[in-house]
Amino acid sequence: MGTTTTTKADLVNSISGKTGLTKYETESVVDAFFESVIDSLKAGKRIEIRGFGSFNIRHKNLRDARNPRTGEKVTVGAKNVPAFKISKEFKHAVSDSLKGDIE
Repeated sequence: MGTTTTTKADLVNSISGKTGLTKYETESVVDAFFESVIDSLKAGKRIEIRGFGSFNIRHKNLRDARNPRTGEKVTVGAKNVPAFKISKEFKHAVSDSLKGDIE
């Protein structure tokens, strides 16, 4: 099974073909969705899309780490990072579609 990447342009083409919207209109919708997700996460809100998954912010505490090149001890500051958790339906849909490729 080879590794391939789906780009934003690929998503726009796929959605445009399924909805009948122009590629320009579809790109605007995709951009607006991405911006809405980012804005909601910036505001500290959790986003749940039933059957797809949920986006939220996870807090990472201050910690000590090591520079892999020098072995020098460094402190990594506390930060908030975006996280995505897939839904059970999403997980099963992808898992079931890949079973034929593995066997």
